[in-house]
Amino acid sequence: MTPTRFDFQITLCLACAMPTMLGFSKHPRTAAAVVLVAVFMTNLDLLIVNVALPAIGETFSGGGRGATLGSLSWVLNAYAITFAALLVVAGRAGDRIGQRPVFLTGIAVFTLGSLGCALAPNLGTLVVARVVQAVGASAQIPTSLALLLATVPAERRTQATRSWAAMGGLGAAAGPVAGGLLTEVDWRWVFAVNLPIGIAALVAGRSVLPKPAAREAGPLPDLLGALLAVFSVTALSGALVQAPDWGWTSGRIVLLLAVAVISGAAFVLRSLRHPHPLFELDLLRLPRFGAANAGSLVFGVGFAIMLLSNVLWCQEVWHWSALRTGLALAPGPALVPVVTLLTSRAAQRFGHGPLIATGGLLFAGGMAWLACSASVTPGYVRELLPSQLLTGAGAGLALGTLVAAGVHAVPGHRAATGSALVNSVRQISISVGVAVLVAVVGSHVGAASRHDFGIVWCTAAVLGLMTSAFGVHLSRGGGSGRTASTAPKEPEAHAQALADPS
Repeated sequence: MTPTRFDFQITLCLACAMPTMLGFSKHPRTAAAVVLVAVFMTNLDLLIVNVALPAIGETFSGGGRGATLGSLSWVLNAYAITFAALLVVAGRAGDRIGQRPVFLTGIAVFTLGSLGCALAPNLGTLVVARVVQAVGASAQIPTSLALLLATVPAERRTQATRSWAAMGGLGAAAGPVAGGLLTEVDWRWVFAVNLPIGIAALVAGRSVLPKPAAREAGPLPDLLGALLAVFSVTALSGALVQAPDWGWTSGRIVLLLAVAVISGAAFVLRSLRHPHPLFELDLLRLPRFGAANAGSLVFGVGFAIMLLSNVLWCQEVWHWSALRTGLALAPGPALVPVVTLLTSRAAQRFGHGPLIATGGLLFAGGMAWLACSASVTPGYVRELLPSQLLTGAGAGLALGTLVAAGVHAVPGHRAATGSALVNSVRQISISVGVAVLVAVVGSHVGAASRHDFGIVWCTAAVLGLMTSAFGVHLSRGGGSGRTASTAPKEPEAHAQALADPS
């Protein structure tokens, strides 16, 4: 059932009425609620779309030109690449212009992008709308924490940062189930659900959000560098995605790989020489920071493979509905924030390395279990559920800890820059992981793809073991890597290490 004009009129009316219904006033708690709701909305969108992807493919498969898995993958990759490239730029813009206007603009852009996704008449329009969504999300995430901290007294800032991080985890954990429920009605509601949330947050935010002063007047980061980064990752993803259809030795694939290498090299050189680079790559020379980033990249690729392959396996091979798939895949993401919170003291006691090593091993075990046990005949309790529990626990140990290890390895005055680099690397890893999955499985998924799924699951297991090896390396580096001179003291750095659970 496609959303009608009447449906959207009801949605818009509810959105406009929501601030009044909730009793918004200029109370600090109301301002905090606005920020947390926006963070929830943005993080919900990270996983909710995965479950809807097969349904999107069915909608755009008419006219003799089917929506292949390769073309559908850009619904995910366009978002991840754009978000990674603009995260630092938007954060710096918030420092210069003010957190409040950048945050509100981000909500408005994200909501408009969601409307464009919900109304998209074809796949190309949907991908463009996803780029618009990512632009809005990149403006919200870096500025939301600064606004939240400005709404609470100093003695409650630690609690506020934990709430900020927990809300992101809750949004990601709710993604599979929410995606399944909404896709059962129509996949367009996966995006339309953002409209009442976004409009309510925008209307209320204009009235209740604080107006912290801009913190610096320096120039924006290298925008050409951001463009080169987009070109490089997009070309690499495009080559991997299209290779099954075009052939690995075709001229177009060779051209895409050449563009990826040349633009990537130009980005690195420009970042090393530019006075205000997009990413301060010299931080990678810090051994622990470089190891944490490498671990984030490796684990992120495996994590992205796991997320999308599970959805495709349930819907395309087991022929489960979107709702049943979402419910089946809920245990894994739900475990991530739970395990992260339960093991926060363990990280302080034993250091980051042991948690990362254990998390990588659990994740590898979950993927290996699936590779060995999965069959085309559905067997959820015996096959998929154990894998979900193992990978969810592994991600809970490794994901946030890798970010924390990276942030804690840099001097305090560069913690925000280090956190932005780590989170951008993780977003890039999502795009690479999706592209690797498509390259191995191919454009058409079915029961005959069991062997190909086994290959990608084994690949993810190997990536989990590599992550564990990085954890061992960090353990040998000595404790958690924090010293009095290098530990970040800003609450923002601590919270960014816990955020972005995708």
